[in-house]
Amino acid sequence: MTSLPRLLFADQLGPHFDDGGPIIIPEVLSPLKRRRYHRQKAHLIVSALRHRVAELGDRVSAISASSYHDALQGRDFSAVNPTSRGLRNLVQDLSLSATVEVLPSRGFVSSEEDFAHWVETQGAKRLVMENFYQDRRRATGILMNVGPSGVSNPEGGSYNFDKDNRQPPPKGVDTLGVPSAWYPKENAIDQEVRAYLDDLEARGEVSFIGEDGPRLFPATRAEALEALEVFITDRLATFGPSEDAAMVGDWAMSHSLLSPAMNLGLLDPREVIDRALAAYDEGGVDIASVEGFIRQIMGWRDWVWHLYWHLGEDFVEKNHFNHQAPLPDAFSELDPALVQSRCLSHVLEEVQIRGWTHHINRLMVLGSWALQRKVNPQALNEWFIDAFVDGTPWVMPANVIGMSQYADGGIVATKPYTSGGAYINTMTNYCKSCVFSPSVRVGDKGCPLSAGYWNFLNDNQEQLRKNHRMFKPLAGLGRLADLEDVIEQEKHRTHY
Repeated sequence: MTSLPRLLFADQLGPHFDDGGPIIIPEVLSPLKRRRYHRQKAHLIVSALRHRVAELGDRVSAISASSYHDALQGRDFSAVNPTSRGLRNLVQDLSLSATVEVLPSRGFVSSEEDFAHWVETQGAKRLVMENFYQDRRRATGILMNVGPSGVSNPEGGSYNFDKDNRQPPPKGVDTLGVPSAWYPKENAIDQEVRAYLDDLEARGEVSFIGEDGPRLFPATRAEALEALEVFITDRLATFGPSEDAAMVGDWAMSHSLLSPAMNLGLLDPREVIDRALAAYDEGGVDIASVEGFIRQIMGWRDWVWHLYWHLGEDFVEKNHFNHQAPLPDAFSELDPALVQSRCLSHVLEEVQIRGWTHHINRLMVLGSWALQRKVNPQALNEWFIDAFVDGTPWVMPANVIGMSQYADGGIVATKPYTSGGAYINTMTNYCKSCVFSPSVRVGDKGCPLSAGYWNFLNDNQEQLRKNHRMFKPLAGLGRLADLEDVIEQEKHRTHY
């Protein structure tokens, strides 16, 4: 064990980052001053830091400073390799004036070496998440069975059960009716944090978006374990079928809500997977739900982190469609009252209230709307980092620049993930209370997403024509009788 004290950043607060020696935890003001975070994101980060300091007692040197340089300059320390370029550059800079030991990354199922080796095996082939996920399944043995011939086969006969996990929400009800998600009980530390942030804001040192608490996500290891157990026991079994659905009256549905805890380092992703596997082995959870949940973690979560490093620093600047529209006030101010579309206003309200909404709302409502309205992808990426409690510099580029906005031209996703109102009407219950109609493109009832979808295809048909997955949509564009009316309307649309 190294004799150097261990430096812990705000996403390294769990036991798998602590090797038992002295600890340094800096709490710095500069990120809050530099960015306009959601109030609940700022609260969660500061609360988690202060809770960890309180837990460690005499082992920790807690430092409050204006910046990381002020807090750490000249100090010797060891650090688990940070998750972002900014912090890795910081550690490198600090090593010029002190003894700094950098340990291999933690907090992901696969290592950077694992990913680099897999990339080598792909040769000139496109790097596809599903292939990486299957490779990791084989390498770890997770949800794999070894047959009589020694060949390893996926549990249930398939690596992917999306066909079972893309069901629309149940009709005639406003919620799934599943047990409630876990919620924390705020304590004196939370009250201190609230007063601290109130004071900073009152003095004009920081500015936030979104509503204040109560805190909804774990800030300690003990809370994170409780939240994990509640999800596994009460909600994992119903996770799969409703994974891609959304409902007005059920913001959490059967989602785990564990991404903030994992991104703070309070839970090791592998222990989350192991707990899900144990529940599957015990019975009561079908293969589709457990596989879908595990794929989100060891598939997509690991994938976007590795891509953050693999695709390089300039990936975030890509803008395939040259979209330059500014971020609308409804987004930047988190004001759902500025839009009429029920899907968009409802999802913005969820983010306003909680700093969180689930993945289908992020991709197919917020992302789809921004893509159709030509919002600058860099501005959108920064907004997602700031507005979401689980938003980090490493998690958003592949999700926003790649998957959501197709600003990379198809490196991450195989096609633009945008749709008309018909998809929203199928997979959510948003449309029934909307002033627009998903089946109408033109006129007062014309759905902004339906019209926006066809307008987007028309604007970019030459760039999209080479993509075989866009053949059917572009063929449909050619048959659209009211295309000219749609184009003219969207050119002048001012209300959404």
